[in-house]
Amino acid sequence: MRIFDPHIHMTSRTTDDYQAMYDAGVRALVEPSFWLGQPRTSPASFFDYFDALLGWEPFRAAQYGIAHHCTIALNPKEANDPRCAPVLDALPRYLVKDSVVAVGEIGYDSMTPAEDTALAAQLQLAADHGLPALVHTPHRDKLAGLRRTLDVVRESHLPPERVLLDHLNETTVKEATDSGAWLGFSIYPDTKMDEDRMVAILKAYGTERVLVNSAADWGKSDPLKTRKVGDAMLAAGFSDDDVDQVLWRNPVAFYGLSGRLPLDLPTPGALHEGNSILRGGE
Repeated sequence: MRIFDPHIHMTSRTTDDYQAMYDAGVRALVEPSFWLGQPRTSPASFFDYFDALLGWEPFRAAQYGIAHHCTIALNPKEANDPRCAPVLDALPRYLVKDSVVAVGEIGYDSMTPAEDTALAAQLQLAADHGLPALVHTPHRDKLAGLRRTLDVVRESHLPPERVLLDHLNETTVKEATDSGAWLGFSIYPDTKMDEDRMVAILKAYGTERVLVNSAADWGKSDPLKTRKVGDAMLAAGFSDDDVDQVLWRNPVAFYGLSGRLPLDLPTPGALHEGNSILRGGE
């Protein structure tokens, strides 16, 4: 089973997670930029973080046989902090980088006017740079948030078929499907979706345009949830081809819209005195 996790925050995970993911079949992933659990106090902290997504994390992932890509954006939660607003002006210099495969995560957290402005501006940046967009639907008032998101998408220059609506569930899947956008589902131990609910949605709506992710971060999450969904699909009677479509071909097709999705890896160099991660060097 080959797996592409289309939304996982490896900055918050350990190298043991990389090894376990590889052993479970993960060979590629996308790491969206997000907030870090406490407020950033200046744009400079975003830029250091973006640089790590472009440099350190791809290097770290390659040591474990996994191709790492990222999405870059001002996330919805921090779009409400005026100290972070200059990040929007700096995004174009990051969106031209080869390993950036979408603008994201963008969308709504609390559905404020500041979030409206940031979402519209970043959808325009996606259109300007020929990139798709990864859109975070809010965890509260989810259906209202989806409808507000779709209104902004329809008013933008980015067509819905270049938008991935993430964190969907049973209350939002019908309207998201009808919109023509791609459908993202986050599988968690306790919150969001679980494997059995995901299988039920796949039975009802099919496997087209569906992406399943672990969205694993520093909270209670599980970077192997993608594999567990694949196993649950097989147990429920889905074919190997169905599983491959959901866990590999669909994320490749969506992020391939960026025109920059190499899935081959550089050959890792020798380790230094048995260290699990290479350090320093040119």
